[in-house]
Amino acid sequence: MVKAVVGANWGDEGKGKITDMLAKEADIIVRFQGGANAGHTIINDYGKFALHTLPSGVFYGHTTSVIGNGVALNIPLLFKEIQGIVERGVPAPKILVSDRAQIVMPYHILLDQYEEERLGGKSFGSTKSGIAPFYSDKYAKIGFQVCELFEADSLREKIERVCETKNVLLEHLYHKPVLNTDEIFEELMKYKDMVAPYVCDVSLYLWNAIKQGKNVLLEGQLGSLKDPDHGIYPMVTSSSTLAAYGAIGAGIAPYEIKQIITVCKAYSSAVGAGAFVSEIFGDEADELRKRGGDGGEYGATTGRPRRMGWFDIVASKYGCRMQGATDVAFTVVDVLGYLNEIPICTGYEIDGKVITDFPTTAQLEKAKPVLEVLPGWKTEIRGIKKYEDLPENCRKYIEFIEERLGFPITLISNGPGRDDIIYRSR
Repeated sequence: MVKAVVGANWGDEGKGKITDMLAKEADIIVRFQGGANAGHTIINDYGKFALHTLPSGVFYGHTTSVIGNGVALNIPLLFKEIQGIVERGVPAPKILVSDRAQIVMPYHILLDQYEEERLGGKSFGSTKSGIAPFYSDKYAKIGFQVCELFEADSLREKIERVCETKNVLLEHLYHKPVLNTDEIFEELMKYKDMVAPYVCDVSLYLWNAIKQGKNVLLEGQLGSLKDPDHGIYPMVTSSSTLAAYGAIGAGIAPYEIKQIITVCKAYSSAVGAGAFVSEIFGDEADELRKRGGDGGEYGATTGRPRRMGWFDIVASKYGCRMQGATDVAFTVVDVLGYLNEIPICTGYEIDGKVITDFPTTAQLEKAKPVLEVLPGWKTEIRGIKKYEDLPENCRKYIEFIEERLGFPITLISNGPGRDDIIYRSR
């Protein structure tokens, strides 16, 4: 059976913990898109980890972790990450890398930095991980697949061809040093040595695994609102964040995805620029940021303080619909225990009219939140294992949101640990 774990919003919903938890029952965990530009924070018996490329199931000895063809693969970072967890006592994970995955080239990171620098105040808030230049090259058909590392002659020739165009940009647009093709070739030969033991035909591997009845978990990065087609374009990422893309980015048939667990946070947070209707500021935001997550709401990749807001039903309902949610995992509910009252964004006011369906970006920029306030529960809920044992106002908060989302909340996370979870029947 194939399940997908994806985000409903801007990312940072707590997908890492949910994947880590569900990986207990999985045989294979697949990263199917994105790169090292976003992170998943995991807390388990080994400690606290921020993963960027590795799937969140690497902490279980029985699992195989797969880097799918849809991933922007930064090979040195992947191996630094593997080394980093092994040094902290985690058994060496079993890793497979798709021979069709494309490589983040050293110049992608440079071009990302130079372009953000050039744009100045009009920049996209990039993490400068090379993701936009990487995907631009992929779709311009001048990217490099992992399998090309093993064809030295044609590889060298292609590097020379690609560098011709890159050097025009570097010299005349960015006024930066040009690329040296020999240096790039030598670097790629080092990449080849690193990745060679792990390369395989991932789609064939998954085809056989599914036929054998294995449990496969697809792990998405970021969330619906960062999708380049359906998100807050242009303040989005460069690969599809939707579960539907899981089939493409892993190389499996779409009908194999039987369950889509869409992760929602009990409040909102976002890293980077873009419309964020329910955003809060000042002391109110600082207090929520300080209490949020485990050790505060800061980006797992960038360390940037996350922008904070109240739960947004309009955005989350849309995010769950675009993912095709079969189940909603509702995270960090325990964080809200300090509040007397909890606002929820139930609609957007645009030009004097209230809407409850998510609009396009230009409309979104004009939207003001319509808030409804629910009473808080003013107590610690960590350690509670049964839904019925949650305080009444906490259950009312969850049920109010569930009813308006129109999707069943079946998992409730009430703490950062692997076992801080409440299962709720539909």
